[in-house]
Amino acid sequence: MKKPAIRWSESPEDVASFRAALLAFYDVNGRDLPWRGSSDPYAILVSEIMAQQTRVETVVPYYHRWMERFPTVEVLARAPEDDVLKAWEGLGYYSRARNLHRAAKVVRESHGGRLPDTALGLRDLPGVGPYTAGAVASIAFARAEPAVDGNVRRVYARLFDEPAPSAQQVTRWASEVVDPGRPGDFNQSLMELGATVCTPRGPRCEVCPVATWCRARSAGTVEVRPQPKKRAAVRREVRQVAVLLRSAEVPEVWMTRRPSAGLLAGLWEFPSRLIDDIAESGDWMGEIARECGVGPAPEATGLPEVSHLFTHLHVTYLPVLLRVGSTDDRGPTDDRAIESRNDAAGGSRAGAPEVERWVPLHDLGGLAVPIAQQRIAQVTREACGEGNG
Repeated sequence: MKKPAIRWSESPEDVASFRAALLAFYDVNGRDLPWRGSSDPYAILVSEIMAQQTRVETVVPYYHRWMERFPTVEVLARAPEDDVLKAWEGLGYYSRARNLHRAAKVVRESHGGRLPDTALGLRDLPGVGPYTAGAVASIAFARAEPAVDGNVRRVYARLFDEPAPSAQQVTRWASEVVDPGRPGDFNQSLMELGATVCTPRGPRCEVCPVATWCRARSAGTVEVRPQPKKRAAVRREVRQVAVLLRSAEVPEVWMTRRPSAGLLAGLWEFPSRLIDDIAESGDWMGEIARECGVGPAPEATGLPEVSHLFTHLHVTYLPVLLRVGSTDDRGPTDDRAIESRNDAAGGSRAGAPEVERWVPLHDLGGLAVPIAQQRIAQVTREACGEGNG
């Protein structure tokens, strides 16, 4: 017979002891992170958005650089999107950066530059979901709100020995037990417990401060709580990449901007096509060369392949180097054609983005470039004898 779910409210003394044990653990063992102890709601929001789906150790240097570059909501709201994406480069899930940028604009325009101080108000900001709203409301504004991320869900699934608790179940449990006196610290103590003790594999139950409340430990089911989610199959694709290199005093490569929606939206990349599409389209390399104003595609040299795993997509890139002469060899449609196409895409309007350009190979012109594209640039530098330059 299934055990009834624990209702914390039936034992106020027990829940008080549970809270005290967790807070004592956090006071002694909480990691020294740069945003902890901050009273700035904006800084707390930045840290929470950055930490989603990213290891805390990875976040720390990005957080420092971000806060130096965009220290306030106002500075972030006024920044060009390209600068925002460049500062986020390497963290992945770039929609988080775009949403944070949009949220800053909403705060500036609709809230007088101050973040809403309730979870409900925070939920109205772009990219702010239930977890982030609860975390910011509790940490920055001492609101007794639950904050349920993956770590917290795992802790509660084990506490209640539930194989697949719903989001509503976990939120209800978390709402009942959140400490009204120190809600921010309490929520962070649960996150800390899940990150450092109640880990997905090999949990350290012997040092857990709330082990006596854990039903899964009593039942011997800790390792299978929560029940693993069925993972979506990883799709695979192979893309050929055209790396057009223009000789100059500073060698340049041809880059295009990705569409404004979808995977890696708004970032810059080398032109590429699916292998299957190339087989159907014929002279694709020649097409790209003519777009750049350099005439027929020159002889191609294969570069080492680059692979990258996105969340549910594994891409193998097959870069091909095309040397297209020097800046003195530009065809009649070269830079004028680029300017025309950028104008057609809105690039001539103030604040509107360019869609393509030649950029220095050694630093890619300071553009926001995904990790896989950076690796393609690196193998190109190596092929050209530039190494890490």
